[in-house]
Amino acid sequence: MVGEVGPKFSKKFLWGAATAAHQVEGGNHNQWTVWELENAKVRATQAEYHINDYASWDRIKKQAKNPNNYVSGILANHYERYEEDFDLLQKMHMNAYRFSIEWSRIEPECGVWNQEEIEHYKRYIDALKQRGIEPIVTLFHFSLPVWFAERGGFERRSNVKYFTRFAKKIVSELGLSVKYIITINEIEVYAVQSYWFQDWPPAVHSPYTFWRVINNLTYAHRQVAKSIHKVSRHYKVSIAKNSTYIYPGDNAWSSRASAAVMQYIADDYIVKKVIKHCDFLGVNYYQSQRVYGHRIHNPEDIVSDLDWPMTPGDIQYTVERLYRKYKKPIIITENGLADERDAKRQWWITQTLIGLQAAMKNGVKIDGYLHWSLIDNTEWSYGKWPRFGLASVNYATGERTLRPSALWFGRVIKKIRGI
Repeated sequence: MVGEVGPKFSKKFLWGAATAAHQVEGGNHNQWTVWELENAKVRATQAEYHINDYASWDRIKKQAKNPNNYVSGILANHYERYEEDFDLLQKMHMNAYRFSIEWSRIEPECGVWNQEEIEHYKRYIDALKQRGIEPIVTLFHFSLPVWFAERGGFERRSNVKYFTRFAKKIVSELGLSVKYIITINEIEVYAVQSYWFQDWPPAVHSPYTFWRVINNLTYAHRQVAKSIHKVSRHYKVSIAKNSTYIYPGDNAWSSRASAAVMQYIADDYIVKKVIKHCDFLGVNYYQSQRVYGHRIHNPEDIVSDLDWPMTPGDIQYTVERLYRKYKKPIIITENGLADERDAKRQWWITQTLIGLQAAMKNGVKIDGYLHWSLIDNTEWSYGKWPRFGLASVNYATGERTLRPSALWFGRVIKKIRGI
């Protein structure tokens, strides 16, 4: 049984799940909802050409070829049904929950604050704390107010002041009701999808803008972290860094050198720019990459519904490398898989926790594990067909149902926490 071999998880260890506002709330108006409506038909038409080689294609092709799949709409209506979703956390004996505050709700126009929405998130956090659940707030999880995007978003260094102002407003309103704050989620993923692969808004291919956005976002983290720490050292601040373990598939010099360079570009370029302004390091782990020569050749024995290679145990090597290099406590801020049939999630979680225990045995300080995600959500440019949720959601009725793996995970957490 996980938790019985190797070091024990502490009583203060954070066990939880994570979501992002745009992916679960429904009813938002931001740069993503505008882009979805403009591109839904194109995404549906291109699906057969882009993802028809996925192992899951026969099961998901009807949804993937439907334009409605790419329009978030009301989604799971987490905005109104959040207490119902928090009850799911309790059923799984979790004590932490990561979520994002939708900037476009708080500041729908530049300099105009919506106090009703601020009060909504205050009630939201109160509902978590009443259940003994630690709130972990994310300030930017890919969605932007339309007015900010129209001003150039994070392409312009001069726009960072607006994000810093938003962060200061949130901290001043929430006060000491929150402790953990993630400033920015997955800097490099946002930049590469939006300014290289053109799969996310504004869907521009520009290597220079890609590089500039990465540097502006790392600057934004530093500015926000400094402003939050000026308010109080009570706050524990970090980014959430998507970290892929990159390793050579053989002992050839070219494989080893390529893996090292790729790892530096993927992780260290960004982490080095922010780590002095992090109290811990948030780590999102989904996969590893195997390098032969100068190319990535991954094993394809087990893949998720998104055709991502599944190597959950390699999380050990990811956190060991990051802790050894940066000496910051680690919280796993995302970790999970698209698995509609719930065939592999229990195995995934088991292997992940075994990997974390092994890392802890080797001296890594890990303070929490947050599974992605609590409920099914829209997976950005893929739309609603990928199912990451511990709880399935019937989008027609809104009904939530904890999957068997989630019920199992809840029993594991209960036993580890001794409750």
